[in-house]
Amino acid sequence: MLPEPIQQSIDLFARLPGIGPKTAARLVFFLLRSRESGLSEKLAEALSDLMEKTATCPVCFNMMSAGREQCSICSDPQRDREVICVVEEPLDVPALERTSGYQGLYHVLQGALSPVEGITPDDLKIKELLDRVRGGEVKEVILATNPSMEGDATGMYLQQQLSGFDLKVTRLARGLPMGGDLEYADQNTLLRALMGRQELE
Repeated sequence: MLPEPIQQSIDLFARLPGIGPKTAARLVFFLLRSRESGLSEKLAEALSDLMEKTATCPVCFNMMSAGREQCSICSDPQRDREVICVVEEPLDVPALERTSGYQGLYHVLQGALSPVEGITPDDLKIKELLDRVRGGEVKEVILATNPSMEGDATGMYLQQQLSGFDLKVTRLARGLPMGGDLEYADQNTLLRALMGRQELE
């Protein structure tokens, strides 16, 4: 019923995470209504640049501008090279950087272990992490995987793989959010908060 370019655009938008067919259709028709603003052309240009002008850092596997040897974090001499924070996805890096409380390096796994989806250790950047640790400069690895079944399984697997090295392996603390009420916290969050309690000084 719809012209082929419109239907094709809807089908492509619907393949994006979190976007169903109705939202995809709304986005496509919004772009059609915005012809005079040039939004469609700008979006097409941005998507083209996204593929042509970005690359993956060969050291930490975070995203970087194409043409660079390393990302800005790996090439920064001010960063603490004795600490590596392991995250699942590139989007986790800016989230941690916004805290301004971490000055070490990163390692992006490019996912998490998931037997259901067929994601094994060979599909992640685990071997590369172990190679970095073998270099001998790293004194601490922070496991910052997501608080999910997949994230916990990945963290446990990494802990086992790193147990043979002379370094400290830590995990991000978990617990109650600021401004939250105990009565609304779920059972697992409360349990982790109890287990991770700290002595007051």
